[in-house]
Amino acid sequence: MRICWNLFLQMQGWKIRNEFPYHLKKCVIAVGPHTSAWDFVIGLAVRSKLKLYHLNFLGKAELFKGRFGFFFRKMGGYPVDRFSNNNVVDQVAEQFKIRDQFVLALSPEGTRKKVDKLRTGFYHIALKAGVPIVLAGLDFGRKEISFSEPILPTGNMEEDFKKIIHFFADKEGKIPEYGLKHLDH
Repeated sequence: MRICWNLFLQMQGWKIRNEFPYHLKKCVIAVGPHTSAWDFVIGLAVRSKLKLYHLNFLGKAELFKGRFGFFFRKMGGYPVDRFSNNNVVDQVAEQFKIRDQFVLALSPEGTRKKVDKLRTGFYHIALKAGVPIVLAGLDFGRKEISFSEPILPTGNMEEDFKKIIHFFADKEGKIPEYGLKHLDH
């Protein structure tokens, strides 16, 4: 499959701009802007190209039901009931504590639609688990994937989010008008 994914990225003109921090055994990867279902496809291709087979992701529980549920689990999916009273942050932070290696990718928007603010779950997971956040920008305009240096959450969410939003602001999503530029003040 790796050859197929590499060929797919090459044919589509995608490039990886900088190195993924392989030295991190545990981290949260915030991937954005998330504007299309194509983001998942590009993400799978990049995961394969970079040999990040231990990468996990959160997905709405509905994805794991029915005939495709096995596929999402096989790809490292972790189902989340977004409407449950269960504390997802605590559940996921616990996974970081009990595993020797755990890399979790998710979208800080939590949806493919335009948002007025980022969701905070990814930040609280990283803070509670004591792991860094790596930002992964999907730029459909430049056909580039870029990674930030690891960011250790300080607990000052307002200041940390300014840096996070600024990283994503110049990245053009598949649907540009749903991007995050409008949040960068």
